[in-house]
Amino acid sequence: MSILAHLAYAAAWLLFAVLHSGTAGAGVRTGLGRLFGRAHRLVFNALALVEVAAVMGLGAWLGRGAHMLPLPAPVHAVQLGMTVLGAVLLLSGLAAYRIGPFLGWAQLRGEEDEDQPLVIAGLHRYIRHPLYSAALLLLWGRVIDELSLATALWGSLYLVIGSRIEEGRLLARYGEAYRRYRTTTPAFIPRLRG
Repeated sequence: MSILAHLAYAAAWLLFAVLHSGTAGAGVRTGLGRLFGRAHRLVFNALALVEVAAVMGLGAWLGRGAHMLPLPAPVHAVQLGMTVLGAVLLLSGLAAYRIGPFLGWAQLRGEEDEDQPLVIAGLHRYIRHPLYSAALLLLWGRVIDELSLATALWGSLYLVIGSRIEEGRLLARYGEAYRRYRTTTPAFIPRLRG
């Protein structure tokens, strides 16, 4: 990939980050609620899918003929383990949520986002962001060329910064309960118990 292609891909990730994190804010959510009524969360998720698909599509186009990285076989074995662990973590992390409100189906039936309790059970006992941890493992588990390396770098940066933004919203929503949880539970990597 040329420097210009890398810069364009970085700009696409930045645009995604601004759009996605910006539309997750309370003011925009209220506006989406006015525009789309009960379908606001479903519309938000659909927009996120379109945004990610656009970034990935641009990356695939820019990364045509990207140079393969000379990774030794043991690295591929570690990456396979990361990918499997990431997939298991993703599915286990999703199991902790009520999937209807998470995807937006429950809002169509009249439930509000605020009905979702603070989740601190399951994987959330060990890490605050199991879905982000899963995404990090999946991103780095598939690095094979310049494009996938750039994707892992920009995706990781987005997840780390996005988690900080999300935590501000969680603090505003759940107050002291989230503050206590945040002080005792690491963000992405569980503590090893001795």
